Amino acid sequence: MTNPSADWQARQYTLFEAERTRPVRDLLNATQVSAARTAVDLGCGPGNSTETLLACAPDARVTGVDNSRDMIDAAKKRLPHVDFQLADIAAWDAEGPFDLILANASLQWVPDHETLMPKLVGRLAQGGQLAVQMPDNLDEPAHRLMREVAADGPWRDKLKGAERTARYRADWYYSLLKPQCARVDVWRTTYHHPLQGGVDAIIEWFSGSGLRPFLAKLDAQETTAYLDRYRAGLKAAYTVLDDGTVLLPFPRIFIVATR
Repeated sequence: MTNPSADWQARQYTLFEAERTRPVRDLLNATQVSAARTAVDLGCGPGNSTETLLACAPDARVTGVDNSRDMIDAAKKRLPHVDFQLADIAAWDAEGPFDLILANASLQWVPDHETLMPKLVGRLAQGGQLAVQMPDNLDEPAHRLMREVAADGPWRDKLKGAERTARYRADWYYSLLKPQCARVDVWRTTYHHPLQGGVDAIIEWFSGSGLRPFLAKLDAQETTAYLDRYRAGLKAAYTVLDDGTVLLPFPRIFIVATR
C-alpha cells in the first residue's frame, strides 16, 4: 500500500459505503427529518449521508459541508443539485436557523465539544434537531493496536499526537445539551460489520478513517513496516470465519437534541 496523502480519499472511504451508511439511516429514523425544510450535513464526506438525508426530506433545502476537497468533489459529482461547501466544521459560521443539523461520523475529528455542540444547537430553529453519530470504538482492538504500534517502533516520535483520544460519555453530552434543549436522546449501538478478506479488510476499512492520521506521517517504507506490525496484531485479536469473513465490532454513540 502506498503512503496516502494528507487529504481524505473519497474512493477509500466508500469501499464500505453500505456499512458506513447504515448508522446515518438509523440516526435519521430517530429524528423528525421529514418535517425539515432547511438542513445541513456537517462532514458530508462523499455525499452518502447527504443522499440519505435527502431521501428522508426530499423537499428540504440541504447544504453539505466538508473540509476535504476530495470529498466535496465526490459529493458534487454524486449530487450535482446540492450546495456543497468546502469548510472546517469548527469554523462553520452559517447563522441558520436550521430545522436539522446532521453530523454523521464527523464530530469525533473536531475539538472542543463543550463549546461546539451548544453553538450548533443555537443555530437550530425552535423545535429543530441536532443529530449526531460518532464512533465510540477507541477501546476496540483495531484502534488500540494503532496506538500500540505507533508507540513501539522507529516512527514513535513522528506519530506522537496522531492518535484520537478525546471523547466523552453519554451522560456528559446529555448534561451539556439539556439546558438548551427540550429533549435530548442519547444511545449507544454496537454494529458487527461482516468484512470479506480476513484482517486485510479491517486495514482497508480503517485506511479510510482511523489509520489515516498515522499513515499520513509515514513514508512508503515506514507505511509498509507499520502495517505489517498492525496486521500481525489484528490476526491475534480477530477471528476469521471459515468463509474468510471477519465480524468487525463497531460501537457508535448517537445523540438527537431537540431545541
